[in-house]
Amino acid sequence: MADQDPDLKNGSGLPIERVYGPEHLKDFDPAGQLGEPGAPPYTRGIHPDMYRGRLWTMRQYAGFGDAAETNRRFRFLLQEGQTGISVAFDLPTQMGYDSDHPMAKGEVGKVGVAIDTLDDMRALLAGIPLDRVSTSMTINATASILLAMYLVVAEENGVTWDRVSGTVQNDLLKEYVARGTYIYPVRPSLRITTDIVAFGRDRVPGWNTISISGYHIREAGATAIQELAFTLANGTVYVRAALDRGMNVDDIAPRLSFFFNAHSDLFEEVAKFRAARRLWHRIMTETFQAKDPRSARLRFHAQTAGSTLTAQQPWNNVVRTTIEALAAVLGGAQSLHTNSMDEALSLPSPEAARLALRTQQILAVEAGVRETVDPLGGSYYVEDLTNRLERGALDLFGEIERKGGMIACIESGWVAAQIHESAYRTQLQVERGEKIVVGVNKYQVEEPRPALFSVDPTLEDGQRARLTEWKLGRSEPRVRDALALLESSARNDTNLLPPIIDAVRAEATLGEISDVLRRVFGTFDTAPASTPAR
Repeated sequence: MADQDPDLKNGSGLPIERVYGPEHLKDFDPAGQLGEPGAPPYTRGIHPDMYRGRLWTMRQYAGFGDAAETNRRFRFLLQEGQTGISVAFDLPTQMGYDSDHPMAKGEVGKVGVAIDTLDDMRALLAGIPLDRVSTSMTINATASILLAMYLVVAEENGVTWDRVSGTVQNDLLKEYVARGTYIYPVRPSLRITTDIVAFGRDRVPGWNTISISGYHIREAGATAIQELAFTLANGTVYVRAALDRGMNVDDIAPRLSFFFNAHSDLFEEVAKFRAARRLWHRIMTETFQAKDPRSARLRFHAQTAGSTLTAQQPWNNVVRTTIEALAAVLGGAQSLHTNSMDEALSLPSPEAARLALRTQQILAVEAGVRETVDPLGGSYYVEDLTNRLERGALDLFGEIERKGGMIACIESGWVAAQIHESAYRTQLQVERGEKIVVGVNKYQVEEPRPALFSVDPTLEDGQRARLTEWKLGRSEPRVRDALALLESSARNDTNLLPPIIDAVRAEATLGEISDVLRRVFGTFDTAPASTPAR
């Protein structure tokens, strides 16, 4: 047995030995635990040829100011070789407030694009071929409204709903433990999420109606094991909710996708992605008895870790992002976003966004990583690490079940507390110098900052002016009738997507639709006056 330094551990607290050999895989079953690419348990990837057959989708997350400005950035990135668009929305849009709401003041267009009306969505998507470009929307509490707007715009452009493809994040559970852009209590939020899943199954078959997100869980400070366990546990909640609504597991599971963080420990991240596929195959086939092979194939988008970017020596972030992107590719991602080197300082400049895209393109065509599938498969270290991450996640699953399940653990604050504890421990390690961050607590130098990108402050006034004009030009009785129908639907078992789409067509705003649902469901910090039976 190789000598072990008990003080040398990775970010999940797993001991790392000096060298790995056959003795670390004594009980390893290659057929059962590894298999072939494209075959159960999918440890080596979900497609037999992986990137030899088709490259991952290259996305750059973008959104700022108003819809027209963001559309220009999308067109720029598509021209530079991006193969899918990924939309960032501003905080008011995420929280269900129109740009003229007092809560929106100073936040309009700051961390994403402001979308208040159907006309904003038209401007956002102008000139983009919606039947050929896959769109990812990072939106949760207002996902149903943004998806409704997207579908109406597609329809207006002659693109039927069965021809659009993309993803809406629609993962409310992780908002309560990691990100905070929730509106309604947990259970009504789960109802809306499930309504989107059911509607997508029936009407938008090419759309991934949930992107179950570990990314924000990791950004909040979770370890790789916690990201793995909490993300997949959330996934099981969504599947059970769909089954409780009478859906068949094989009708919905093939359109579920995942969103993971590609963090800085190259080998741990590769092992994490491999373990995630194996675990999801086990969950779907053993727990949910899925029969369709597509139900057990974990498809995932990865984004490099924003939390690893530093304001100090920001050019170092190019190297960090490259390593993290390499981990995602070696781990078998279906889609990838690479962060820009200036994101610790500002929204990405066009030049920094292009460099981040070039990072993916260089990996794709120069680095040789697409030539063979799962090139690290069979590595004693990677296989042992994959096994240990899997076991660590299974241990956490057991603890979650003993505490009453994932919803109970979220509502009690236990999940958030586990993440916060990990984040605190990591920060202490940085402050004590036990964890080195180049340019922050070692190898510090003073250097000039790059030119930073900023949002034109007059865009907020322009957005509000357009919103006022929109409201003056519409039929108020038509809006009132549509919102009344939505409220009635929210108080019974009706799927909310059709009345939300009707409200969008009637020219109701995102904030007005959200306010109706607030009135029915309440908010997470206040109990609703009357919670509809579900």
